[in-house]
Amino acid sequence: MRETSGKPRRRRGLAAVLATFGLAAAVAGAATLPANATAPPPPSGWTQIFVDDFNGSAGTGVNTSNWQYATGTSYPGGPANWGTGEVETMTNSTSNVSLDGNGNLRITPLRDSAGRWTSGRIETNRTDFQPPAGGKLRVEARLQMPNVTGVPAEGYWPAFWMLGAPYRGNYQNWPSVGELDIMENVHGRNQVWATMHCGVNPGGPCNETTGLGNSTTCPGSTCQSAFHTYTMEWDRSVSPETIRFLVDGTQFHSVNASQVDATTWSNATNHGFFIILNVAMGGAFPDAFGGGLDADTRSGVPMVVDYVQVLSAGGGGTTPPPSGTRDAYGTIQAESYDSQSGTSTETTSDTGGGQNIGSLANGDWALFRGVNFGSTGATQFVARVAGGAPAGVSGLVEVRLDSRTATPVGSFSLANTGGWQSWRTVPANISRITGTHDVYLTFTSGQPADFVNVNWFTFGR
Repeated sequence: MRETSGKPRRRRGLAAVLATFGLAAAVAGAATLPANATAPPPPSGWTQIFVDDFNGSAGTGVNTSNWQYATGTSYPGGPANWGTGEVETMTNSTSNVSLDGNGNLRITPLRDSAGRWTSGRIETNRTDFQPPAGGKLRVEARLQMPNVTGVPAEGYWPAFWMLGAPYRGNYQNWPSVGELDIMENVHGRNQVWATMHCGVNPGGPCNETTGLGNSTTCPGSTCQSAFHTYTMEWDRSVSPETIRFLVDGTQFHSVNASQVDATTWSNATNHGFFIILNVAMGGAFPDAFGGGLDADTRSGVPMVVDYVQVLSAGGGGTTPPPSGTRDAYGTIQAESYDSQSGTSTETTSDTGGGQNIGSLANGDWALFRGVNFGSTGATQFVARVAGGAPAGVSGLVEVRLDSRTATPVGSFSLANTGGWQSWRTVPANISRITGTHDVYLTFTSGQPADFVNVNWFTFGR
């Protein structure tokens, strides 16, 4: 978690954290589904781009092709105690994080005989969750908060949330890279909080460390006694761009781009995000309600997660075409990627206008699905690129097929071209490609600095 769970910011003012909308009667039926329900099929117009139903044998860990464990008390080089003052040590032990055999994940905080707490924190491997240009992204989980209330619940802090991709590996750039808290709860209260964090800390346009947040009670059954569906919907089809938060289908909070300055919004949203599930114990947010853990806090009460899914819908002029319909020999605009990690989009000064992708450095990538090379085969790759990196910084623009870890089929190197908008067309020979493939542009450098912008690319025979 870039933000190290970044939650130093979570010292919320009581006025903000106690705000509610009183939507208690909304769609209560959602909480009555069986605990081992699978993720519902996408509504019309939506496409499922990620799902985990947590099916598997009881006592086993999570699927590591989807998730990675964050362990210890901080990220390497990141703030201590995950930046929030929480006291537990996160582990990958199945005592703390495991499937229950009934289609659920259980994240269970435990206290040992010496009074030390352990718990669990998992994050998606993917960091590319964001809406397509002109479209929408929906991230949701159906879960039951730890079923403990009153004094035994003191210090419990379950959360379902997202951090901006640039946080991973940096751990010092929170809150500017953005954080979206879809569900947070403390002390077993029948209340769900949703918050966006951005800007600078403390203060700034997003009122850190409080953030831009609100809360409501869970509809029908309490948050602790039943499953509820917690959703974030990020909408780029409207102006201003808006991020909405819902419980059981009823919106209780939103944040839009007009609430902060353009730079703050761009820095917080113009990139992908990764998803986090964790149960913290103690820390700043529980402290805002009068205290944290004590001897009466009950050990061993899990947050139970039925599923997590991500849906995508719509898109404007840069929306990727259906799989298999990209022409390898036409111009493929770089900003029309299907998914990415580490990139940003900006207006280009290159001939023809439009946008380019930038902020490209070692380890970044962009995916373009369904590129059709035909039966004759392509032998050349051509890209329109610019670079403004300092002297001594250069890197490779690589083409990989069907996996971003596959061996590159071709590449070219690039150093400073005279500026980030000083464009040139660079060709490279590639291994012959036929058929239809997902194409990854990957960016590799021996230095951490950004080294290239890309406007468009194409292939030749």
